[in-house]
Amino acid sequence: MTLTEEEKKQKYAELAAFIDEYKDKKGPLMPVMQKAQDLFSYLSLETQIFIADRLGIPVTDVYGVATFYSQFSLQPKGEYIVSVCQGTACYVKGAKDVLDEVKKNLGIEVGETTADGKFTIQDTRCLGCCGLAPVMTINDKVYGRLVPADIKGILANY
Repeated sequence: MTLTEEEKKQKYAELAAFIDEYKDKKGPLMPVMQKAQDLFSYLSLETQIFIADRLGIPVTDVYGVATFYSQFSLQPKGEYIVSVCQGTACYVKGAKDVLDEVKKNLGIEVGETTADGKFTIQDTRCLGCCGLAPVMTINDKVYGRLVPADIKGILANY
């Protein structure tokens, strides 16, 4: 989803207010970065520079945290996050084939987002649903006991 200039301005104003509220507290970087990701869905270089400037820290500090923690993304994510578990139970029961089918249907690789901004694929380790292996989630909805033939129909619902 591409933001208009006005929407972008509003989001940066909201982020600036949040930073101003947190910058004098101990350890403000993580909550500020989480807020920025909530607002923009990822941490662009522009956003990282904005955070660094407002907090008075080097942008390398922001980038270092963004690349260390898996919760942060440096690329835009789709409206729907498709996560295919690759944990042991799922993998043994065919999760690689399920993931391959997801990639084939969406025409993208793991870590990529479709051109229309609708889907992002990520592989995941254990989702805690081993009894339903192999498992896939789309945002918060869990799909279990999957076979590759299930994927096309599931994705069509989105």
